[in-house]
Amino acid sequence: MGILGLFVIFGARILDVSCNTIRILFLVKGQRFVAACIGFVEVMIYMMVLGFILGGGKRLSVWELLFYCGGFATGNYVGSWLEEKLMNTFTLVEVILEDGPSAQAAIEAVRGRGLGATVIRGMGRSGPRLIVEIFCRRHDVQAVQALFAHDGFVTVSDVKRCTGGWFPKRL
Repeated sequence: MGILGLFVIFGARILDVSCNTIRILFLVKGQRFVAACIGFVEVMIYMMVLGFILGGGKRLSVWELLFYCGGFATGNYVGSWLEEKLMNTFTLVEVILEDGPSAQAAIEAVRGRGLGATVIRGMGRSGPRLIVEIFCRRHDVQAVQALFAHDGFVTVSDVKRCTGGWFPKRL
């Protein structure tokens, strides 16, 4: 193997590891389909370079390579889905709203569903704002977001640990 071959291995490994890093970040953000697609490319690069390095042995056919990469990508997707279903953790949904009747109605709707909503008054660039903090289970996030779909800026954060306070009922 010449110097060019070594640089091909080096460059391919940079691509492979970069894909791995980006894939993990997409998994953490809950974008499992994008992560699965990146994983497909990642493992294809890895397998092609591995075949190049090992040389002389049996090379994978296109179908073997596609199925191996597809299995890796699908494993990323399924693993992320399982984590979401099995790890029913708490989440903090924070909503910034313009203070007004529709904001009050949305806050009451949250409380009407058995969830706690802490309201903090603030000042935005164009006037008074309400910052609403809602503590809920991960699987309830979409229902909570739907209550504020047109009225506010919504952020969602995973909660690592919590003690005391009000624990929400299931939506």
